[in-house]
Amino acid sequence: MSVQAVARRYAAALADVVTARGESREVQAELSSWERMLEDNPDLLEVFRNPTIPYDQKRGVLSALIARARVRPTTANFLQVLLRNQRLPELREVNRRFALELDERAGVVLAQVTTAREVPPAVQEGLSGRLSSLTGRRVRLQFAVNEELIGGVTTRIGSTVYDGSVRTQLQQLRQKMAGEQ
Repeated sequence: MSVQAVARRYAAALADVVTARGESREVQAELSSWERMLEDNPDLLEVFRNPTIPYDQKRGVLSALIARARVRPTTANFLQVLLRNQRLPELREVNRRFALELDERAGVVLAQVTTAREVPPAVQEGLSGRLSSLTGRRVRLQFAVNEELIGGVTTRIGSTVYDGSVRTQLQQLRQKMAGEQ
């Protein structure tokens, strides 16, 4: 089974639990911190990945880290389940799917916005409002900068791309002119 499929299952199960307990965002924040910690400590990640290290030693390391971090019981239990099923190294993908699952349940859609330059907060708010009107849902914006766009904006919501970049407009104009000559 693919990492994405496994992550989707874990994310959905965790979302069921945290939604029922009313601790969705808190657990999400704690798991994001764990993800950063694992990424910042490749040796620690290798401990959890390495099949030659006995499970009891891994469990001891995880238990010590959990005690230090003082996370919620739900987060601690989830991390232990991931370790037991040898999925802790896949925490990044699980977190990504978990965030998407929580957004979907809350009626929020992710919009990935790419612009040629940084976008001021006032413009971000306006764009969020227009995209909310377009989709009929609340929108969470994720911004990226790509100077090759020259200007304008591209937005991806799910599998739909809205391309208003100057680069694309110039390419279309070039194709029209090449076809008319």
